[in-house]
Amino acid sequence: MIPHLLSFLTFHPLVGSVVIALLPNSQKEAFKWIAVFFCACQVVVSAVVYYFFSTQTADFQMVEKADWITLSMGSLGTVSIDFILGVDGISLPLIMLSSVVMMVGVFSSFSIAKREKAYYSLYLLLTTSIMGCFLALDFFLFFLFFEFMLLPMYFLIGLWGGPRREYASIKFFLYTLVGSLLILIVMIGLYISVIDPYESELAKTMVHTFDLRLMTDGRNYLPDSILTPSGEITLLGMPSRMLAFWLLFIGFAIKLPIVPLHTWLPDAHVEAPTPVSVVLAGVLLKIGGYGLLRIAYPIFPDAAAEYAFTLAVLGVISIVYGGFNALAQNDLKKMIAYSSVSHMGFVVLGIASLTAEGLNGAVYQMVSHGILSSLLFLLVGVLYDRTHNRLIDNYRGLISYMPLYTIITGITFFASLGLPGFSGFIGELFTLMGGFQSDRLPVWLTALGTLGIILAAAYFLWTFQRMFFGKPWAKNPTELPFLSDLNRLEKWMLIPLVLMSFALGIFPGWLFSLSDKTVSHLLKIFE
Repeated sequence: MIPHLLSFLTFHPLVGSVVIALLPNSQKEAFKWIAVFFCACQVVVSAVVYYFFSTQTADFQMVEKADWITLSMGSLGTVSIDFILGVDGISLPLIMLSSVVMMVGVFSSFSIAKREKAYYSLYLLLTTSIMGCFLALDFFLFFLFFEFMLLPMYFLIGLWGGPRREYASIKFFLYTLVGSLLILIVMIGLYISVIDPYESELAKTMVHTFDLRLMTDGRNYLPDSILTPSGEITLLGMPSRMLAFWLLFIGFAIKLPIVPLHTWLPDAHVEAPTPVSVVLAGVLLKIGGYGLLRIAYPIFPDAAAEYAFTLAVLGVISIVYGGFNALAQNDLKKMIAYSSVSHMGFVVLGIASLTAEGLNGAVYQMVSHGILSSLLFLLVGVLYDRTHNRLIDNYRGLISYMPLYTIITGITFFASLGLPGFSGFIGELFTLMGGFQSDRLPVWLTALGTLGIILAAAYFLWTFQRMFFGKPWAKNPTELPFLSDLNRLEKWMLIPLVLMSFALGIFPGWLFSLSDKTVSHLLKIFE
């Protein structure tokens, strides 16, 4: 076993960010290749983590723990904040997805032609924040990474985005900041309520902790943090644990996003440059689903079980609402943004089912959507780089000018609408199977969620038929000479992602073998 492997995976992009920031502006050609090198290192290290990972246990593996902050508070006990990293069957697939998407995103960034130093430095800073979220096992450490993502994303959208970039970046920042504050409230409450039994026994004093592994064990909670002589503590007329669960859920649901907390997403996608849209859809949305599985559900299983129906309703509303909105769009990028809302609704439905099929399907759907949404936004970027126009009604017969582009777009559209043989089919199938098999959800609710598949077929096939078939035409005829087919760099970005979706669709057992033990262990909390 290689020591400090997870620390290297998390922080080595930060080194690249500093290196780029220190180089003179005259070395602008070196900026992108430095970013490529550090992202490539991340892919290699992720593969090494996978090599050493055992699928035979649900325990956290390769755990790294070090004392970070220790303060004596007198009669209140001791403040203990540790640096803890670890990986399990839920985080590993998302780590591997993130490394691939960030690698693709940095190649897509070659089209950035202003403030290259700042751009690539912020991009690598974002990479460190993302990896930290998926690996942190200390709530305080997780929150730092979760919160720090706001900074690079705000500037990446606000400085390199479209005409309304300031509005979109501020809206993204405010929405996510509100979610972070809700999570912070719960984090502080949990910290006050939980003690480290091992440290407390040794020191003969009360040691509070942010360790997520201890927070998921009810035996580590102080009795008076849950019960009073008159019964359970209530806040705003609701039991404290139920209220805390909802605050966590809303905080993570904003990141997913779930209707009605989704309105920041279409604006952010439309205004963000292509590589930032790729990272936003491919990775950042998954942190919301991951937060539910890693923090909200294990710490508050009673609330998760009680409100399973309500959460599933929110998931189904997102599926249907996102699908209808995608069907109504004329901007290709906004259509894909709303399709993301719809597809992430399947993740919430799978998690709410509290079944092995549903939770494994939710993890699978997050990975599948990460690949396919990255493909979709890259394809939009290819067209926009040539014409600076994304309106569906402005094009006809693109197959005549861009045959390879048309083929890859067709494959991606069919994979995204759930064609068997691709990853999109497996993810949606298992989340729906989990919903139908759940004792907590009525059959009619999950059946209503299947409408999302029909809507996806409608908006993807209608868009494909309008843009790529028929007599070649563009609203602005001067754009037609610029509609050249894919260049070498674009092929290197798109084709591997297509092959990954196909491979996961044919061999889904590979991904399920990673998550199954961890999901089974998580479900034991609800028994």
